[in-house]
Amino acid sequence: MNNKNVTIYVSDGCNKCNDLLAQLDEWNVFYQIKNISKQREHLYELQKLGIYGTPATFIEGEYRAILGFQKNKIRQALSIKQSGFTIED
Repeated sequence: MNNKNVTIYVSDGCNKCNDLLAQLDEWNVFYQIKNISKQREHLYELQKLGIYGTPATFIEGEYRAILGFQKNKIRQALSIKQSGFTIED
């Protein structure tokens, strides 16, 4: 299980957002969702960072957001094991 804070900006009708959330659920990762379609302040937060698409995943300790559904990058950032090995830098 992951101990890092994870925040994901999503939007309604975003298939990649749904895929990402399903994957995180499968990995038993706890996360906070910020839906830019339902709360405009979340959209403005992203825009201030120069990000204009979803999903955008922010993981504690990472320098920048992971944009889109980049399974391997997210797995590495969360140090999730794959095939019995722990991914490390």
